[in-house]
Amino acid sequence: MKRDFLYLDISGKIAGLIRKGTLQPGDKLPSVRMLCQEYGIGMNTAKRVFLELEAQSLIVSKPQSGYFVNQLPYQRLQLPEVSKPSAGTHNKEPEGLIQKVFSTMGRNDLTLLSMGVPSSELLPLARLNKEIVQATRNLRSAGTAYEPFQGNENLRRMIAARSHHWGGQLTADDLVTTAGGMNALSFCMMALSQPGDTIAMESPCYPGSLQLARSLGLKVLELPTHPVTGVEIEALKKVIHKIDLCLLVPNFNTPLGSCMPTENKKAIVKLLAKHNIPLIEDDIYGDLYFEGQRPPCCKTFDTTGNVLWCSAVSKTLAPGYRVGWVAPGKYKEEIMKLKLVHAISSTTITQEAVANFLRSGKYESHLRKLRSNLQSNCDHYTSAIADYFPEDTRVSRPQGGLALWVQFNKAVNTTELFDIAMKHKISIAPGRMFTLQHQFEHCMRISIGLYWSDEVQQQLKRLGRLVHMLS
Repeated sequence: MKRDFLYLDISGKIAGLIRKGTLQPGDKLPSVRMLCQEYGIGMNTAKRVFLELEAQSLIVSKPQSGYFVNQLPYQRLQLPEVSKPSAGTHNKEPEGLIQKVFSTMGRNDLTLLSMGVPSSELLPLARLNKEIVQATRNLRSAGTAYEPFQGNENLRRMIAARSHHWGGQLTADDLVTTAGGMNALSFCMMALSQPGDTIAMESPCYPGSLQLARSLGLKVLELPTHPVTGVEIEALKKVIHKIDLCLLVPNFNTPLGSCMPTENKKAIVKLLAKHNIPLIEDDIYGDLYFEGQRPPCCKTFDTTGNVLWCSAVSKTLAPGYRVGWVAPGKYKEEIMKLKLVHAISSTTITQEAVANFLRSGKYESHLRKLRSNLQSNCDHYTSAIADYFPEDTRVSRPQGGLALWVQFNKAVNTTELFDIAMKHKISIAPGRMFTLQHQFEHCMRISIGLYWSDEVQQQLKRLGRLVHMLS
């Protein structure tokens, strides 16, 4: 690691000990001088370590005594409640709300807490620019020709090679490239369903998936979902005979950020395979784990080809490149037919550029930095919520991903809050966006993908004041 970023490496290690409970609230940390000796660093670097931990509210300084572990921000706030959607299927999209929120996308005059993507400051833009130039030099016809029908072979080979990180054993031939993650989900839904079929999803769920299902004439059955462990398996068992397909985001889904335990993934794969119900797995956040190892996917445990594993680089590397893919298992032929009809070919230059970026090893280096920044952001944002929002606010505790799910008392209507916040140049994602039922009106999702700054902190403080006015 470069010396310039050594303080981040050291502060990250200490932060990990605090989050895991190895260092408890009230424990005294080594002095600046002792930290210098332990890590072989200078005084300035050691001071930056403590400043970084203080900025994340993980430690506090006591005059004449030193630094001590602080109570973690989320320890002051309860978790959001387990969702309890009604048992029937619904089709009540919040009229105009989703379009109104997404119309703020790309506006530089707003603090976009509503957009679940990493900001450009967290992306390797210069390196990607070089890969684009190199791709035009390497590709036949400078990248103006069609790609092979199944997608860029280099990209498929790199994705297959990376599947070992989550226990997959994919080959390049198992994959079909798409124009981003939503395009992959779209192909899967179209291949597996017909109007009137019922699809099971988490509740709350990504609005794009709900809109897609609705546009295809599907009935959506929303499942009770825990903010830490994801979909409640017993609830899925109760409705298994009512559904025709299932779409889940097992790893760090939006907006809850929950991560399904490994045993739950195994059980769901087995349950759905037994009833021959296809599982579309959206794994777009899987690489954004904060600590430890990359969690396995449902596809890891798929022995029958019943899981269609979808992902993209939209949340990790280049949202605008629209590079995604699907490993469709036994449904590959159906997916290929749909791609021929709806796309013919994927984007040539961006696929080649991403493939080369993955092959160079730069992607893993970038992911390490991105995950560190997002974990730090999660701490900053949670601390701000604990400091500035009402005391009865509840907030999720994601171990990865890009979102925090915030729950207020029922006096706060976040659709109304959106309109008020926009007058202060703040965009949020009201909870009603994430369901087709009348629920979550007192909840919101905020993205932790913005680069943390004094301005973002002040906007969160301002947002907290607005919530106080409504509560």
